[in-house]
Amino acid sequence: MEPLDCLIIGAGPAGLTAAIYLARFHLTVGVIDGGESRAALIPMTRNHAGFPDGITGVELLSRMRRQAVQFGAEIHQDIVENVRRDNGIFAADGKAHSFEARSVLLATGVINNRPPIKDELHQEALRQGLLRYCPICDGFEVTDRRIGVIGAGSHGYNEAIFLRIYSADVTLIAPEGNLALSPEERGHLEQLGIRMEVGPCGQLRIGGNRIIVPLPDAELAFDSVYPALGSRIRSDLADQLSANLSQDGCIIVDAHQRTSVPGLYAAGDVVRGLDQISHAMGEAGVAATTIRNDLAQMGRFAR
Repeated sequence: MEPLDCLIIGAGPAGLTAAIYLARFHLTVGVIDGGESRAALIPMTRNHAGFPDGITGVELLSRMRRQAVQFGAEIHQDIVENVRRDNGIFAADGKAHSFEARSVLLATGVINNRPPIKDELHQEALRQGLLRYCPICDGFEVTDRRIGVIGAGSHGYNEAIFLRIYSADVTLIAPEGNLALSPEERGHLEQLGIRMEVGPCGQLRIGGNRIIVPLPDAELAFDSVYPALGSRIRSDLADQLSANLSQDGCIIVDAHQRTSVPGLYAAGDVVRGLDQISHAMGEAGVAATTIRNDLAQMGRFAR
């Protein structure tokens, strides 16, 4: 079989946007969906343009999948474990399928580090808006509410300050018992009226319409809690291909989403930038157009 024109690894907003573009360029496109897009965890987004009444992450992804398939992209449920490049062709091995492609777009995203909470409660807390991961996305929804931020160091400090624009009732909680803040940072938080507590945190639980954060000497109840615990960048496949990565593991790309490996591109949260659906989709549009143009320069035209 002929290699695909492009294999897209990741089926979140970035990967699916690129699939729509590439399929509409009349190129052969395969998308690998590992079923772990962070967008699927969004109970309701109200800052995504075109949906003034909001849309769930699951519904948004479903619509994008239908659109990609409508124009000819093929979506495979699988997880790619190995990828290599030989004589200008990429080969990727999943748990259930193997693929060859002239180009690869990595849209593998990141995984949020979770606070201590049982899996079933995690999903329910997300559904109720008691647990939230993106203050840029939904800080508006917690305006004037009681907000807890679980984090320490720069992650916790910056997120607590950001959320202060929405509410005067913000508490920063060190999950391991050490806030890891400088005297100047502590002073700034105090000046803003942000309370500081230290853990270790016990298992979070739901109590009525609040989320409970157990601490050694007390149990704190919040309308919403934001974990500021960092994330794991899913750039392992780029590393296998010896693509250049930043110190924190993000894939380094140029202005056209090209990596340091010819034929390898990246878009979305796996690339350093603003972790937003709109930003990921914009990068995907740039990447897809670049892929089409690069393939054309190599003499590859689908029709």
